[in-house]
Amino acid sequence: MLKKFKYMIIGSPLPNEMMEEKRLNKFRALAAFSPDALSSVAYANQEIFLGLVVAGAAGLSFTLPIALAITLLLGVVALSYAQTIRGYPSGGGSYIVAKENLGTIPGLVAGAALLLDYVLTSAVSLTAGVAEIASAFPVLLPYRVWLALGLLVIIMLLNLRGLRESGTIVAFPVYLFLFSFIGMLLYGIVRGLIQGTPADLTVTAPVAFEPLTVVLLLHAFSAGCTALTGIEAISNGVTAFKAPEWVNARKTLVIMSILMGFMFLGSMGLTQFFGIIAGENETILSALARHLLGTGPLYYLVQFSTLGVLAVAANTSFAGFPRVTAILANDKFMPRQLFNIGDRLVFQNGIMLLTGFTALLIILFAGDSHALIPLFAVGAFTAFTLSQAGMVIHWWRSKEPGWLVKSIVNALGALVTFTTLLVVGYSKFLSGAWISVLVIPIIVFIFLRIRQHYKSVAGQLSMKGLPPSLRPFPKPRVVIPVSSVHRGMVDAVNFSRSITEDVTAVYVDINPGPDEDVLRARWNEWFPDVKFVVVSSPYRSITEPLLSFLDQMDLDLHDGRQAVLVLPELIPASPIHEMLHNQAADQIKKTLLFQRRKNGFQRIIIDVPYHLK
Repeated sequence: MLKKFKYMIIGSPLPNEMMEEKRLNKFRALAAFSPDALSSVAYANQEIFLGLVVAGAAGLSFTLPIALAITLLLGVVALSYAQTIRGYPSGGGSYIVAKENLGTIPGLVAGAALLLDYVLTSAVSLTAGVAEIASAFPVLLPYRVWLALGLLVIIMLLNLRGLRESGTIVAFPVYLFLFSFIGMLLYGIVRGLIQGTPADLTVTAPVAFEPLTVVLLLHAFSAGCTALTGIEAISNGVTAFKAPEWVNARKTLVIMSILMGFMFLGSMGLTQFFGIIAGENETILSALARHLLGTGPLYYLVQFSTLGVLAVAANTSFAGFPRVTAILANDKFMPRQLFNIGDRLVFQNGIMLLTGFTALLIILFAGDSHALIPLFAVGAFTAFTLSQAGMVIHWWRSKEPGWLVKSIVNALGALVTFTTLLVVGYSKFLSGAWISVLVIPIIVFIFLRIRQHYKSVAGQLSMKGLPPSLRPFPKPRVVIPVSSVHRGMVDAVNFSRSITEDVTAVYVDINPGPDEDVLRARWNEWFPDVKFVVVSSPYRSITEPLLSFLDQMDLDLHDGRQAVLVLPELIPASPIHEMLHNQAADQIKKTLLFQRRKNGFQRIIIDVPYHLK
């Protein structure tokens, strides 16, 4: 029943042969991997505005210069990642590049930073999307947490259905946003050319209550650098593209960067040119759209399309996060279940893990994207810096044609992103960046502990130095826990007789009385050749007296034979009935499974199922 419900929601399982068909063309890939980068104009613009407006007209006059600086930074980072895609055509995310060229620890730092960035991208995109629509409909503001969680569940389900399906479905809001937002910007540019003279900020800007300082400008710049998040997603997901993979990925990256640069610079430039000031509980993009388009249908089209692209911007994380966790799991730095491909040919465990962390952040920060932003850029620029530094080493080692120019490009990218990381860390540290600085080392420590555990297990399971035994394994002693005499017990006794002649039935008596004599009589009636033993339990426990009996049997017989526990288990026809049966059997199994070896042997547990109608 549960499987039927699951397949109804996410679709039926797909065969491995369809893996190639599930790959993305450039149209779908742009929709799947670019929403985060394209939609970042919403929260990046908002953060720059909030950072500058406190200095009044003097602060807002730096809107366009800061936007130009961030756009140049975007160009450098995009060019650097185009090099990464060429150098790692099978997928070259920060973790792989840093680990292979800088070492394990730098690679893990990059991986931890990247995973943190993906989680924050998902949370910020959803909460910022809700903020945009709440600007148009303020009545929704008290429900922003529930709205964000609802959007999160929808995107999770889309991704569980498969990457191609999610790329197809999210294409509509992505391209609707591009059409409406770029159309608005082009209209705004024409109006600006007609107007000719920019608005006087001293008239429109509010009164300053903080002086314009270098620290304030750095704070606004670092807040706006969140516009660069999402650029790496394409280099992480090269293998999701149709062949030739790296060529299509590189073209998609170029298209995404051009669109992103135009939208960010255009919206910031128009905001300063027209002297736009956002009202209370309104975003700066909403104020720009209201100024250019009024409050008619076109304004609501822009707002709904911005909500749509911000909602699906989380899809960038859902496309990238599971792939990174799968790579880490394959290297044994994360649980190996994260490497498993699910029914729909996606890393479903990684999708569920990302959903859980994103929901936690949305709830902890009350759905406020502004509170999440300070945590945002540290992880992204840490990953950027390590990736670009790793690429410099990669080109130096490969010495392929043009390696020197490529090294210079990536070295410039590493220098620029590292400088930005220092600026972001300094200006945002007390605002919340300290959390990222603290969390990343903790994640790296967890990675190392998981790897240490897997190495320890591999050592314990290794066959090295263990000569094969030529001595035949002796027939075991079988113990059957008995609660009553029923048809399921017949199968258990018959199976036990087939593997040994030494079978003992044990009844743990938790309520002394006539029931013991009745059960013994029934047992002797059906199985007279099987020894029946009663063990008292003064404290009404089933497992402890049973374990004591097994240990005492080993001590008394001291024959070196293995003790096998055969459990007759009833299998209900419906999963709903499971809670009504087998509680004692489950308790016995859990206790014995975690019990250490006795006399060189581990207790063996054998289930003998009996299916009920």
